[in-house]
Amino acid sequence: MSARVFRSRRVVTPEGIVAACVVVQDGAIVSLEPHGAPLAVTDELGDTALLPGVVDTHVHVNEPGRTEWEGFATATAAAAAGGVTTIVDMPLNSIPATNDAEALRAKVRAMAGQLTVDVGLWGGVVPGNAGALEGLAVDGALGFKCFLSPSGVDEFGHVGESDLAAAMPTIARLALPLLAHA
Repeated sequence: MSARVFRSRRVVTPEGIVAACVVVQDGAIVSLEPHGAPLAVTDELGDTALLPGVVDTHVHVNEPGRTEWEGFATATAAAAAGGVTTIVDMPLNSIPATNDAEALRAKVRAMAGQLTVDVGLWGGVVPGNAGALEGLAVDGALGFKCFLSPSGVDEFGHVGESDLAAAMPTIARLALPLLAHA
């Protein structure tokens, strides 16, 4: 695939705002070149700011099962409209809740053909599912979420000390994060 070259007088970098050309190959930035570099510019942005996209790690997409609340098509289109390039979906509002590998695979199937931005998935830690955590990780969960108080949905129970004691050795071995809603 040929490179795309975005040129702007307002490219936001870690060093500040600069006039530059951003060269993108296969969806990744491969270089930052001077504004006047002799490149085949594919996207001339003038004074339009060119900046990194936002990653939102706490999104509730309710598909499958509660798509009328919010589904992947609308959630990712809204994210893109706001400059968000990646969302990470919470495990609790879907039916089934994303508490085992099969539920995660159901969520992945539900995404097919609907995404406007990249999507990652959290897996759930609920009472009695410590044995399912490794399968969630193998199938792509980026980490885990638990509630220490009622979550508000029946499908996602809150955990206590004994549940965490059962889950934490696996989570530690997998070296994945655990988010705890206190």
